[in-house]
Amino acid sequence: MLKERLIQYLLLALALTAVLSLAVITVFILREGLPVLIEFGPIRFLTRSEWAPTQGQFGILAMVVGSLWVTLGALLVGVPLGVAVAVFVTDYSPPLLAQVLRPAVQLLAGVPSVIYGFIGLKILVPLIRDSMGGAGLSVLAGALVLGIMVLPSVIAVSEDSIRAVPQLYRDGALALGATHWQSLWRVVLPAAKSGIVASIVLGMGRAVGETM
Repeated sequence: MLKERLIQYLLLALALTAVLSLAVITVFILREGLPVLIEFGPIRFLTRSEWAPTQGQFGILAMVVGSLWVTLGALLVGVPLGVAVAVFVTDYSPPLLAQVLRPAVQLLAGVPSVIYGFIGLKILVPLIRDSMGGAGLSVLAGALVLGIMVLPSVIAVSEDSIRAVPQLYRDGALALGATHWQSLWRVVLPAAKSGIVASIVLGMGRAVGETM
């Protein structure tokens, strides 16, 4: 009985520590940011593009627009490719190859963001600069890097959603004369739509978080 109470108190202390840490961070951000926001005004803060704190200029419009563009580009890269890989793993890949692809996807999910950024900066940016001109530090470079970063989330959730579709759906479509691709495109993917949408939202959340 005493041991159970000690465990309960320990878990409670850990939970309170986590909540308190988050509260301290929130209070610190509000304390440091609210005076500037009140003085500068929320409308000017949200609608101006100049960001020069030393000169008293605070505008995040350019940052928000840039984040949205990079996120959109990342989804255009990551979602079709991620869903295609999920379909390949579930329906077309040989079992041995599927056993290799799944750990590879999980490995991609565990790579730190700074590694992706370093590779993009040292490889992708010079490639874009040499082929298209300019500095290479562009929305395209960011979108391609983020598109690769969101792939594990899209692939994993989409694959689980496709596998969750009952085999009866596939068998019924094939019995009605549909080809394997037709049953997949017109029956399986629509049935897994909610999970695929969830994977897109999850990928979008990571992309937005990384751009910030």
